[in-house]
Amino acid sequence: MITTEFKQRVVTAITEDRQNYPSAAKQAVTLGISSAQLSRIAKGELEKVISNPNWLSIGRRLNVSLQDRPTWKAAKTPTFEFIYNQLTDCKRDSVSALLCDSADIGKTFTAKFFVKENKNAVYIDCSQVKSKQKFVRQIAKQFGVIHTGRYADVYDDLVYYLQSIPMSAPPIIIVDEAGDLEYPAFLELKALWNATENICAWYMMGADGLKAKIESNLDRKKVGFTEILSRFGGSFQKVSPDGKENLEDFKKLQMGLVARVNLEDTAVDLKNIYNKTGGSLRKLSAYAKNQNGNV
Repeated sequence: MITTEFKQRVVTAITEDRQNYPSAAKQAVTLGISSAQLSRIAKGELEKVISNPNWLSIGRRLNVSLQDRPTWKAAKTPTFEFIYNQLTDCKRDSVSALLCDSADIGKTFTAKFFVKENKNAVYIDCSQVKSKQKFVRQIAKQFGVIHTGRYADVYDDLVYYLQSIPMSAPPIIIVDEAGDLEYPAFLELKALWNATENICAWYMMGADGLKAKIESNLDRKKVGFTEILSRFGGSFQKVSPDGKENLEDFKKLQMGLVARVNLEDTAVDLKNIYNKTGGSLRKLSAYAKNQNGNV
């Protein structure tokens, strides 16, 4: 059930998100509603303005909980600091980088947190937009560029818009789960990089599968992959250490930092939690919900 309280939280999130767009019209396109509807919502009109599916869609995009409970807080883990600082540097200098690391260490959380705090930064989950057209249309939508209609026009309008963004707040596109992209989408990614060189930062992320996919295609001399690796820094970066014991210590450190920030009980038994979660931050979130109902 869509409650009034949920809608109010969505409106609050919309207001906070507004700073990331040059105009309300751009934000409205990203949210999938009209400028008039956005204006009415911002003024406090919550009924009969948009449909319940729209409320849910906007709430999901802005990470609004269906229940009124505190959101998962950011902890300054090694993963968080490494990725956030690297995203900051990439955005400032309009350069690109490639991160391939273990799953469930906080890569996606950090990327989404960065996007929330920085103007002209967008996050793309490639597992949801695997094809060339879906991928490019989703990027256009996130920047508030018209993403429907003839594909060639969407592509050209997106490039034109990225080229028009003032260098005082340069754009960055975070491409997560990049290993899920189909081959034509990889080629289109290369084309977009070429069209926005020195004016737009790109940050590609994935787990071990992304590294294996790129290396395999490099060995096969598949067209485009040498260029993609070169454009994204020429190397596979990672945060977590090599070696089973070192990785376990790394996960324990991260889990402890996240637990202390988010769990109600500050005297938590970290060893017990680690045994129950295996160091998984996703499982830690579920554990926290069961323990205090606040996460």
